[in-house]
Amino acid sequence: MTQLVITLFIVALLAPTQAADFTAGLRAYLRGDYAAALGEFRPLAKQGDTLAQFYLGRMHDDGEGVPEDDAEAVKWYRLAAEQGIAWAQFQLGFMYANGEGVPQDDAEAVKWYRLAAEQGHAWAQFDLGAMYANGDGVPEDDAEAVKWYRLAAEQGIAWAQFQLGFMYANGRGVPQDDAEAVKWYRLAAEQGHARAQFNLGDMYAFGEGVPEDDAEAVRWYRLAAEQGYAWAQSSLGSMYANGRGVPEDDAEAVKWYRLAAEQGHAWAQFDLGAMYANGDGVPEDDAEAVKWYRLAAEQGHAWAQFDLGAMYAFGEGVPQDDARAYAWFNVAAAQGNTGAAEARDRVAGRLTPEALVRAQTLAREYLARLCTK
Repeated sequence: MTQLVITLFIVALLAPTQAADFTAGLRAYLRGDYAAALGEFRPLAKQGDTLAQFYLGRMHDDGEGVPEDDAEAVKWYRLAAEQGIAWAQFQLGFMYANGEGVPQDDAEAVKWYRLAAEQGHAWAQFDLGAMYANGDGVPEDDAEAVKWYRLAAEQGIAWAQFQLGFMYANGRGVPQDDAEAVKWYRLAAEQGHARAQFNLGDMYAFGEGVPEDDAEAVRWYRLAAEQGYAWAQSSLGSMYANGRGVPEDDAEAVKWYRLAAEQGHAWAQFDLGAMYANGDGVPEDDAEAVKWYRLAAEQGHAWAQFDLGAMYAFGEGVPQDDARAYAWFNVAAAQGNTGAAEARDRVAGRLTPEALVRAQTLAREYLARLCTK
């Protein structure tokens, strides 16, 4: 809507005939009559009309009334961008950042984002902030990232508000300040930004920048979880498992752990495995526990590696296998699990020299696989 208002304002500055032709094209575009829109925009664009050039670029970009063609989109965006149209500068920056219609070039993306950002284009300000935060196309500079994030955040861009909150929470480019982080997370969360909702839930769960409040943590976790955000689903499961902010409910914990685990969330996979191993919220099922422990272990989760080793050591859910138990204990120990080295050494005492060699080979294979992920 903002883009449309700005467009119509500029149209009012055009010559009457030119404005009438562009307005006819814009109305056709907005009602989805792309053939009619093209009929108006194309001759205007060829005459140098910047807004017609921008919309022609957009139609080629999105395949509206014409075959999708990134190179053609870039051509028209560039013509409008070179005449100072901020939306075209932003879109051209995006095309360079993502290698669409042009070779990928972060420095060129920064150039065009900056031109749009300096005109107050909020999304360009956000993307320019991200380029500084990540050191893409410019030297990494957290203070400069914060500057651009703030400008976009103050215009209401939820992603910028979230990122500004993150910068305050982690003391990047600004002094660390949990209360300020909460402020920006809340603004983004209230716009429905799932990661901001999750982070705001964490702030309440741990009492960072706000008084600790488990019920409020659950509220924000749930909003993010219902949008499918796996970290929030896992955390909401944990709140139910431990009766924090909600009555303890293992079945509800399992529900949320499963949703996160099926998205590949390692902690949720580990916790779901533990629920099956202990029969909490589900019938006890060691084979199912092993399945979830293995998925988490293969992602590098040290506790899952330890518990998978234990399942092999005791033959629970899998055939008893000291060599595999040794291997998983060894991998867990290498990742800092304090009890794993002792468990590994106990199992080693039961192995023949030949079996120990096999176990050590397995451990090296498991570690090599983790290093490639």
